[in-house]
Amino acid sequence: MLPTPESPPIDRKLLIEGLGKGLRVIEAFSEDRPRLTATEAGERAALTRTAARRYLLSLVHYGYAATDGKYYWLLPRVLRLGQAFMEVARVPRIAQPFIQRASMQCGETLNVGTLDGHEVVYLSRSNAPRVVSIGFHPGARVPAHVVSQGPALLSTFDDAALEAWLEAHDFAAFTGFTVADPDRFRDNVLAARRLGYAHTDQGLDFGLSGLALPLKDRKGQCQYALSVTVQRQVYPDTQLVDRLLPVLREAAEALRPII
Repeated sequence: MLPTPESPPIDRKLLIEGLGKGLRVIEAFSEDRPRLTATEAGERAALTRTAARRYLLSLVHYGYAATDGKYYWLLPRVLRLGQAFMEVARVPRIAQPFIQRASMQCGETLNVGTLDGHEVVYLSRSNAPRVVSIGFHPGARVPAHVVSQGPALLSTFDDAALEAWLEAHDFAAFTGFTVADPDRFRDNVLAARRLGYAHTDQGLDFGLSGLALPLKDRKGQCQYALSVTVQRQVYPDTQLVDRLLPVLREAAEALRPII
């Protein structure tokens, strides 16, 4: 998790455990497992089959899922849960005009994202300054070790939090260039901490490079990152950093007093 100010302690007697279990069932669905049986959902949500089935049937009843009697899958209504955050999240809304101006300045698409456990979640995106643009649409989730926002955000962790994150992360390889070795990735994070920005090259898709830096607020705390994804052939050698890092830094500095 991101290092955030701790919430006040909550008396566990006041918690609705069933709500947490129901949310775990929703989170059991994924891109590679969009349809689940009750048994599979229970295994992924750490519940018994019987309990998982009751939660799944409840989701069907309230319009969040559907079933053919054996398999269950989520329906578009579940998007309302995430859309509520997208609509009230303050920083992505504030950042929009700044990233739009920077996008027009450099001719590339910019993103603002955050870290949710071991994934980067993209929250806002500048409008495309060209007909064909590269970047992530709001709501996209990507393993943090393959995109530049991952090491940029992790560079704000202290050493203990970083080590705990590395130990728990699944370093899957997506291309032959993915940094899938924890020690090499740690070195990249520490380099990002030292330089103030992170650079990734073809970690998720061939031919694409990324550049990101932490979006720090006026107190120096960081919950978000600003990034750009480009075709690497357009920015050979050091041109990606030389040409686009000043644009990102200008936008980040302009945002810092107001986030």
